[in-house]
Amino acid sequence: MWRLLAGVLVAVAVIGGSKAWCWLADNKLPNVNKAMELYVYPDTTPEDVLAALDTVVSRPGSLKRSFAEHKVDEYITPGHYTVEKGRTSVYIARMLNNGWQTPVKLRIPAVRLKSSLARAISSQMMVDSVTVADALEDAALLGKYGFKPATAFALFIPDTYEMYWTDSMEEILSRQKKAWDAFWTPENKAKAKAVGLSPLQVSILASIVKGESNLPKDYPKLAGVYLNRLRKGMKLQACPTVAFLLNYETTRILNKDLQIDSPYNTYKYAGLPPGPIAVPGKEYLNAVLNPDTASGYLFFCADPSFDGSHRFARTYAEHMKNSRDYQAALATRGK
Repeated sequence: MWRLLAGVLVAVAVIGGSKAWCWLADNKLPNVNKAMELYVYPDTTPEDVLAALDTVVSRPGSLKRSFAEHKVDEYITPGHYTVEKGRTSVYIARMLNNGWQTPVKLRIPAVRLKSSLARAISSQMMVDSVTVADALEDAALLGKYGFKPATAFALFIPDTYEMYWTDSMEEILSRQKKAWDAFWTPENKAKAKAVGLSPLQVSILASIVKGESNLPKDYPKLAGVYLNRLRKGMKLQACPTVAFLLNYETTRILNKDLQIDSPYNTYKYAGLPPGPIAVPGKEYLNAVLNPDTASGYLFFCADPSFDGSHRFARTYAEHMKNSRDYQAALATRGK
């Protein structure tokens, strides 16, 4: 009798000790031996997570047990998570259930095509490229932020933004609107007014300057040329606007291309086009806000040195000389 009772007591002690150890192992003891970035998609299962974390946890059984106890299969939340070294199994389960995400860095690039912008955003966020592309053409959605499909490029300010990976397209646009508002300080609005442009028109002209050069020292001069032409009522005759009409699929603008009938064709129509032809970076926006108009330049062409710079001219005769020099250098280079 006493032996039987002793056996029962030992069994109870063993079982109790086992449960105590499991609780301790799951709730208090570190189980992550190496930090890891984890992306949980809407169709990700707890089994997928367990498999992904297998190489960074010391006790896979503890993690599996915690997932079951905390019903991760029911409450798992999509997101980007940093599984930090030293975390317990229960913490990981709660992190996934409660959506304790780690923000990601969303980089908005200065691109020329909406499709490129859609791919750039979707490659960094959970939102897919089709959803982004549709949003950039959604007049009602863009209207909430004061823009429309033709002016959508202006809403985006190239920079790096901290966001949650699961943020919707609406949240991404709202973040961009905050960046737009932050850029358009009273000082910058005053500068825009001084050059005779609205903030949107600054973005439009900045996108054209972007299309003309990648050499920062030329940006203010290029902006000055176009502003001087606008003030004189001259057509801008900006090749990048025609390239935009051709979807940037050619590196050479032909005479027939200059005949395309579109308000974006600045060879046919005076003034600025209806919207930006690319996403302009802050350096281009600032060039338009701080232009070199005093030099009186009305023309420019590529420099014969082929270093990416330009030669600027006040008169058509001077411009033609610069053009001949460039054409001669081009012919020599071709030989």
